[in-house]
Amino acid sequence: MKLDTGTTDLLAELRDDGVLIATLNRPETRNAFSSAMGKALSSLYQLADSNDAVRVVVVTGTPPVFCAGADFSRGSEVFERADDSEFTSSPVNPPAWKIRKPVIAAINGHAIGIGLTLALQCDLRFIARHAKYGVVQVRRGILPDAMSHWVLPRLVGLAKAADILLTGRTFDGAEACELGIASKVLANDEVLPHALEVAHDIAVNTAPVSVAQSKRLLWESYSMTSEQMNQAESELHVHLMSKSDSREGVDAFLERREPRWQLSVNEDCPDI
Repeated sequence: MKLDTGTTDLLAELRDDGVLIATLNRPETRNAFSSAMGKALSSLYQLADSNDAVRVVVVTGTPPVFCAGADFSRGSEVFERADDSEFTSSPVNPPAWKIRKPVIAAINGHAIGIGLTLALQCDLRFIARHAKYGVVQVRRGILPDAMSHWVLPRLVGLAKAADILLTGRTFDGAEACELGIASKVLANDEVLPHALEVAHDIAVNTAPVSVAQSKRLLWESYSMTSEQMNQAESELHVHLMSKSDSREGVDAFLERREPRWQLSVNEDCPDI
């Protein structure tokens, strides 16, 4: 089912299996990021978080690139602003890590600047082997954005984050995987099919509330002590063990069938 995003800069389709595909769509500019794209993606993330019909989000780009970064069609004026009062360096709100559904970046081509920093906010990243990647903003007289100074050290460690952010250099898919940015590197035309395969598996075979809580703990783990994590995991176990999905998961496994999950992310996620 096609969804109306209010702009052609972002296309959206919700499949029957609960996978929501968001496609960055400005092929004439190599999918360069636009304010309309940011607003539409923000709204789509909010929809995904609040709608139980959405199980997984896959973000990709109209081939042959993912996102070339800032739009330089205006030349050197691209970073000049007449009104700074409402400026934010994080143009997609909420960021992908804050919504309660897994977000997969299917990076099917070049991802430069904000094209890469937005993908870093996702939970999983599958990337094209023969493509170029980089957080190049320091080479343009600007600063890395989309909270990349918070996200990237958590993904790759401080030393590798410094290498990426402070040099602004570009690298290929194989090195992106070595650095720890990517979950898997594939041929360019295999990225989206693989992402959709993983998304389908999550949508069908994992319990939505369990995934939502595990994602939350993962992203909050750096701000928690081991004792706090043990307490949170224990409280969440107690909550989930009393619910129908814990029985359904075991029954489906023993009966060798697909599970029929009943719990709702909106109704059954505990406030812990």
